[in-house]
Amino acid sequence: MPAYGRAVMESRKDRPVWRQVADEMRRRIAAMSPGDLVDSEQSMVQEFGIARGTARKVIAHLREEGVIYTVPGLGSFAGPKPPEDGAEPGDRNTS
Repeated sequence: MPAYGRAVMESRKDRPVWRQVADEMRRRIAAMSPGDLVDSEQSMVQEFGIARGTARKVIAHLREEGVIYTVPGLGSFAGPKPPEDGAEPGDRNTS
């Protein structure tokens, strides 16, 4: 497990791991622009050394909060979800 992930997990033993990861992901997403691609389940599994089910729980929780939205087959993106105008996620960022 990467040292960074271990530090996040060990620093807050009073909170469930999925909440610690969600807090870290929320912090990262706050620095993103709406529509930016968010880390995948697999990247969270590798970085934080968590189970895939835990990563799914993190994504579901962030989606329920409106922090991210998911497009089947494309991934999860920093929220809020754009209006249904036909544009694909990522098309909004031209940098």
